[in-house]
Amino acid sequence: MGHHPPFDEVEASRAPFDAAFKPTTTRVPQPGFEAGGGLNSLPYASDFAPAKPFTTIVPEDKAGADIYKLLISAVTPRPIAFVSTLGPDGAANLAPMSYFNIIGHNPPALMVSVAAAPKNSDGLKDTNSNIRTTREFCVSIISEPFLEAANYTSIDAPYGVSEWALSGLTQRPSETVKPPHVAESGVSMECELMHWYDLKTDAGDVTGTVCIGRIRRFHIKEGMTDPEDPMKVLVEKLRPVSRLGGIAYGRTTQMAEVPRPVWEQVKDTPAVRAALEEHAKKL
Repeated sequence: MGHHPPFDEVEASRAPFDAAFKPTTTRVPQPGFEAGGGLNSLPYASDFAPAKPFTTIVPEDKAGADIYKLLISAVTPRPIAFVSTLGPDGAANLAPMSYFNIIGHNPPALMVSVAAAPKNSDGLKDTNSNIRTTREFCVSIISEPFLEAANYTSIDAPYGVSEWALSGLTQRPSETVKPPHVAESGVSMECELMHWYDLKTDAGDVTGTVCIGRIRRFHIKEGMTDPEDPMKVLVEKLRPVSRLGGIAYGRTTQMAEVPRPVWEQVKDTPAVRAALEEHAKKL
């Protein structure tokens, strides 16, 4: 990291955070797209041309740190789970995890993957150790007004140091599980562990754990949902942040709505017929 200038200097050279910016919804890049159309006409579409050369990487030929860098910079943006747990002694833990997503709605379930911690006696970080022991956790969504506080909980503090205290965030009691959730969050979910799966190297070493949780309660802060549809959270109200590569976070600032095509409505159109007659394009 020595070749990088001090972060404070880099930060000072950047424009201030645009707090006045309002998320907007625009048209799609190519309204009226028809079947078989492929790339649209954006100025940078040529960067994605099928014949453009590729670099192929064999994971086993690279160091783990390089694969990590590749994955977190390529699979973006990633939602962030702000995971709160309790240890067997009642110590409260709070940590952000970007290996996270929902995986189903009936039953409502989500997944959080937590890296191993070889230096700890059980090989686990506090988060997955607590989940395995208590089988309970909460996931809160991180929004712009507490981005810095949430990031601070990623500190490598020893066991017993309170990330809650360091962040300045507030514990809100849960109803069905013992861990509290984040009172500042616009959306929080109480979870019970359904499944636990160890990720292992070819040599059999555990490098992480996938925790699947069944959601037992949702907590939605007032003002976060569509006034005409209380089951729809508005992104312009939630203002969620996502993880990008390196230490970068992203904002959700611009959206475009794209209806799904309906087969019965398009199957006999000339564009669909022509696309199917030409078959899939191949290099």
